[in-house]
Amino acid sequence: MRNLLAIRDLRAGYGDAVVLPNLSLDLEEGRVLALLGRNGTGKTTLINSIVGVTRRFGGTIALDGQDITRLRPDQRARAGIGWVPQERNIFRSLTVEENMTAVAQPGPWTVAKVYEMFPRLAERRRNFGNELSGGEQQMLAIGRALTLNPRVLLLDEPTEGLAPIIVEELLRALGAITRAGGICSIVVEQNAQKVLGLADRAVILERGVIVHDATSAALKADPAALERFLGVSGASAH
Repeated sequence: MRNLLAIRDLRAGYGDAVVLPNLSLDLEEGRVLALLGRNGTGKTTLINSIVGVTRRFGGTIALDGQDITRLRPDQRARAGIGWVPQERNIFRSLTVEENMTAVAQPGPWTVAKVYEMFPRLAERRRNFGNELSGGEQQMLAIGRALTLNPRVLLLDEPTEGLAPIIVEELLRALGAITRAGGICSIVVEQNAQKVLGLADRAVILERGVIVHDATSAALKADPAALERFLGVSGASAH
């Protein structure tokens, strides 16, 4: 499979603080990567660095073979970096449909296709962003990122604060989206239990360094690693 994301020797952080001292990571097309770790280990900083909103001290980021290291965040979005931040950042004064058409780029992911994936959004298409429930806002944030037709989809704590039934629906959709081809996904998640069933591969960060990199199945079957790096018992990660 083709490598869509290649990060080499990335040093990044905020102001004078280096959060990621020297990180390298590759991600292939059609793959879902779970980015795990305790609070403050650099997960969101890595996502923000791919988006282009941190300070870079060194290293490179390539998207489908194109060096995007020096591109601004808006240029990275147009090049194919889709981002669903923790805050969701939907346009609250626009309707569901306007939220998506405002950023849409040509490609297989159309507004109609997003409605097929999330029928609830089709029902709410004329509702404003601030009239949606938390789960609907998250669906809209994902749908809006998809209409950019990204190559890499970044999701920062996408299930936080959502009801379990909505979480299941979202994770199923994310798996289907990624495996439909042409993209890869990175999902930041506090709860390993939620995401290991979806992801192909799991990377654990500690102090901005990758301390564990394995298939999700291998991590689920390794209670010692789960306990050591995430503080969860093996039984709770199944």
